[in-house]
Amino acid sequence: MGKLKLGKRDSVWFHENSGKVNVEYAENECDVAILPIGAIEQHGPHCPCGSDTFNAIGIAEKVGEKTGAMVLPSPMYGSHPYMHWGMKGTIPLKYETHIAMLEDIVRGAAVAGYNKFIIISAHGQVAATIVAVNKLGLEGYFTLSSTWYDFLRDDKNVLEDYMWHADEAETSLALHLYPDLVDMDLAVKDGGSPLLDSKWKTAPGQATKSGSMYHFEGTFALMEKDDVEKGVIGDPEKASEEKGEKLVSTVVGHYCELIEEIKGKYPCGINPLGFRNPDSYAGTPDVKYDKDHDEKGRLL
Repeated sequence: MGKLKLGKRDSVWFHENSGKVNVEYAENECDVAILPIGAIEQHGPHCPCGSDTFNAIGIAEKVGEKTGAMVLPSPMYGSHPYMHWGMKGTIPLKYETHIAMLEDIVRGAAVAGYNKFIIISAHGQVAATIVAVNKLGLEGYFTLSSTWYDFLRDDKNVLEDYMWHADEAETSLALHLYPDLVDMDLAVKDGGSPLLDSKWKTAPGQATKSGSMYHFEGTFALMEKDDVEKGVIGDPEKASEEKGEKLVSTVVGHYCELIEEIKGKYPCGINPLGFRNPDSYAGTPDVKYDKDHDEKGRLL
C-alpha cells in the first residue's frame, strides 16, 4: 500500500478512503465513527437549502480531524417536525424512512469494524434520532446522538437570541463555514405566530428550566407554509462570522472531550454494550455478552 495522506488514512471522511484503509483504521487506530446529519430545508432568501447538512458536516469534520474519529458521509436528507411539511424548498423524509436509514448506516459501518457511533445533527429531527438510537441499542450498537445547538446550550452567551431557524445562530455558522453560499443582502427578520406563551417551551440551545417542555414535545406552531412569510424565524441580520466561529469552536471542543473519554475507556475493538442482537426486541431475553464483558455486561 502506498503512503497514506494522513499517516493512517487518506481522509477523515470514510467515503474518501479505500475499504481496506477504513477497515484497518478501525482495527488499529480508532473505531469511533461520526455520522453528521442535517436536512434539505429552505433557510430563507439568504442561506442555502443545504444549511443544516453543511453545518453538521462542518462541525463533524473538525471533530474528526482533532480526535481521529472517522466521519461517515452525510445522507443530506432528514426528517422534519410536522410544521415544516409542505414548505417549498424543503424535502422531508418520513420518520420511518429516516429511522430505517440511520439504522442501516450504523449497521453497515459496523461491518467495517466501527464500534462506537456519534450522530451529530444540525436539524430538529429528534423524533427520529431518539427512536433510531434506542432501536440500535436493542441490537447492541453503542450510539450517541445529539443536536449541536442543544449539546452546546449557548443560552445567550454568544448569541443575542435563542436559536430558531435561518436566524442569528444558523446564519452565523453559515458565515463561518460556507460564506460563499450566503447573501446577507437578502437577510430579513421574520417569525411565526406561537400558539402558547414561550415560557412553556425550551427553545433550541436554551438552558432547561422548571415548568417547560422541549419545543418538539408539543404542537406549539402553526404550519410554516402558511404562517412564515420569509422562511425565517428570528433575525439573521444579527449574525456574524465571529459568532459562528465561537459557536463552532466551543461545540467542537465538547464533542472532542466526549470522544476522547470514549476512546480512553473503550479501546479499538471493544463494543461498550458488549453484545450484538440482530433479533432486536425478540432477542433481548437471550443476549449474551462478549469476552470483554462479564455476565452483567460490565467491562472486564
